[in-house]
Amino acid sequence: MLNKIKYYYDKQQFKLIQGDSLKILKNIEPQSIDMIFADPPYFLSGDGITCNSGKMVSVNKGKWDEKKNIEEKHTFNRNWIKLCYQVLKDDGTIWISGTMHNIYSIGMALEQEGFKIINNITWKKLNPPPNISCRCFVHSTETILWAQKDIKKAKHKFNYELMKKINGGKQMKDVWESALTKPSEKKCGKHPTQKPMVILEKIILASTDEGDLILDPFNGSGTTGIVASRLNRQYIGIEKEKEYLDLTIRRKESDKK
Repeated sequence: MLNKIKYYYDKQQFKLIQGDSLKILKNIEPQSIDMIFADPPYFLSGDGITCNSGKMVSVNKGKWDEKKNIEEKHTFNRNWIKLCYQVLKDDGTIWISGTMHNIYSIGMALEQEGFKIINNITWKKLNPPPNISCRCFVHSTETILWAQKDIKKAKHKFNYELMKKINGGKQMKDVWESALTKPSEKKCGKHPTQKPMVILEKIILASTDEGDLILDPFNGSGTTGIVASRLNRQYIGIEKEKEYLDLTIRRKESDKK
């Protein structure tokens, strides 16, 4: 499936690759992936501050999140989404999370690269950090776009009955409420944009079956992979930063089903 690529970690259908997704994705077999979840850089890091656990902290997350102008940002998004289109099966789907800083470019890039959007999921955070500037409303949501290839023969997977059951016998809506990532999910270390496992559980259960292959081109702390493994799915995560690959491995090896 992967040509000339060495795995950083490879155990029990859980594979990690260190490198740039724009290079690694070119070596993944076309139409081999059942589902992609991506939490790409939001390009927010600068000189600003935010509130974390009641303290003012810098918004700088790392070089990978440094601010770009709109042309650079959109070119980056089109490039990685185009590569995801190539590796995704025709019946597969892609989920991409983001805030207002990046999600509009993501939505445009999806359509430009041959996808059509199925749903616009709003993640409503039950305990968002306060807005310390007091010059705008509290940022309490993130958007997750769910898309499929815009081709006639594509028939995406949606486990409707399961999601209805999870939702107490009612159709699940496109607004999902949850708290921010639990401290227990950060016991092995922290990532600045780590998503709650409950969000990934819904995504994976909704659009994959056991044994399916899930790809995350921006692995981060490996939440997608941890949840995929718990739900008996195969996983490939791509990540540039060694510290986050090591964090993912610690989480994987300490996790118990």
